[in-house]
Amino acid sequence: MLNVIKGVKYFLELSPPGRRISVFPDDVFLVSYPKSGNTWLRFLVANLMYPEKNVDFLNLENLVPGIEGGRKRDFKRMRRPRIMKSQEYFDHRYPKLIYLVRDPRDVVLAEYYYDIKRRAIAEDTPLEQFVACFLSGQLNHAFGTWGEHVASWLSTRGDDRRLLLLKYEALHKQPLEEMARIAAFLGVEAGPERLEFAIEQSKADRLRQLEKKQGHLFSSTRDTRQDMPYIRSAKSGGWKTQLSEASIAKIESRWGGLMKQLGYESTVPESGTLPQIRRPSPPFGEALTVR
Repeated sequence: MLNVIKGVKYFLELSPPGRRISVFPDDVFLVSYPKSGNTWLRFLVANLMYPEKNVDFLNLENLVPGIEGGRKRDFKRMRRPRIMKSQEYFDHRYPKLIYLVRDPRDVVLAEYYYDIKRRAIAEDTPLEQFVACFLSGQLNHAFGTWGEHVASWLSTRGDDRRLLLLKYEALHKQPLEEMARIAAFLGVEAGPERLEFAIEQSKADRLRQLEKKQGHLFSSTRDTRQDMPYIRSAKSGGWKTQLSEASIAKIESRWGGLMKQLGYESTVPESGTLPQIRRPSPPFGEALTVR
């Protein structure tokens, strides 16, 4: 019976498209490794593109849907050009994408707390154990490790005008400048007032308030613990006080070369070598389950 149900869903295109999505030449994808700030980026882009829509967690899935959710047939019926969220590693079919990268030492913290929130791991799971799984690729999702994911896009599209590289940290530090880059990349003529509106409507405080009202309905938080926030500190650098020196050293030892090329500070001497990536111009300001 289960196979019959799966077959019906496949035939009627009721399942999420994911990597099987049909790609059109004018598509734009918002891509990042899990827990790198993609929800925030979706709000920023949605508020920029649709300032009249009063963007919240309920209509976000219609305005900037994630290809890991929704129904395949609905994506085919979307008004074009489509803007969609993806967490996929390199896919040569993507014609245009905004790639959001975040310091992996903060990414692992975000993944850790999100997994507790969605009951994928016990609340008392040692953070160092989680870091080890994060580094080894034992997190049970289809997107590889942070280093594999980032390198898959930047080593192939790093100097390609079809890719706009954003840093999570730069979005916090200089949001107006980064939003101007986003608008230009999307071909949107937006003055400072429109950019500021998108930024204000996407601030963490507002998203937390929306989460309190709508978190039980949003796809990423619907079946998770409602006593834990999805929108946490929304800042960078938490790793400096929350990760042990040993965990920091392991992350930097594994991906130190890639982190250095992205401009992330290192606290331990770099060891080993990693494949070089081409930087764009201008410079870019035991099994566990995670989405």
